[in-house]
Amino acid sequence: MAKHGKRYRKAAEGLTPGMVHAIEEAVKLVKTGAATKFDETVELSMNLGVDPRHSDQMVRGVCQLPNGSGKSLRVAVFARDDKAAEAKEAGADIVGAEDLMEIVQAGTIEFDRCIATPDMMPLVGRLGKVLGPRGMMPNPRVGTVTVDVGEAVKSAKGGAVEFRVEKAGIIHAGVGKASFTEEALVENIKAFAGAVMRAKPTGAKGTYLKKATISSTMGPGVRVETQSLL
Repeated sequence: MAKHGKRYRKAAEGLTPGMVHAIEEAVKLVKTGAATKFDETVELSMNLGVDPRHSDQMVRGVCQLPNGSGKSLRVAVFARDDKAAEAKEAGADIVGAEDLMEIVQAGTIEFDRCIATPDMMPLVGRLGKVLGPRGMMPNPRVGTVTVDVGEAVKSAKGGAVEFRVEKAGIIHAGVGKASFTEEALVENIKAFAGAVMRAKPTGAKGTYLKKATISSTMGPGVRVETQSLL
């Protein structure tokens, strides 16, 4: 078992193993435990009663965090002509077509989110093996394949968080920073949990939201009472 540092152990001292907390109390504990010199990310992890190996149990979507994520995202857009200009005007960091495809194919990925206009998808489709494993492949279901690239860029820059369930039925995402107020973090967490609940697939049987935990980058996980998220 990995040894934890002094800060982690000190933060864990105030936690009772196995105890479940209402979201407001959990956020307070996480903020107290985030004692490093940098502004730690607060992460929410949700265990869902789904098996994503079945297509009717896949959970995927996007959530616009009401108070932003606190993270500065670099956004790349595949677009031409007027749409390329629209993307640049909206604040996209990298905009291109074949030239951008060649850069990505060469292994240079200097962005966190990828957006494309529909007409660019035959080109972007060639990058599936590069972007897919990183969870960056543009997809109409989460609004990253769209003719409205300006809005998509602003949304990504403003705190839109994509989510996708992993093999073990777990979804996790950064939902703010430790420097946020307790109220802002609670709002963001509830908004994200609500988006995941609305994305419940038709094939999900039994309990959908099994367990939820929040933590800061360097701190211990704090179990959250699932009912307090809804």
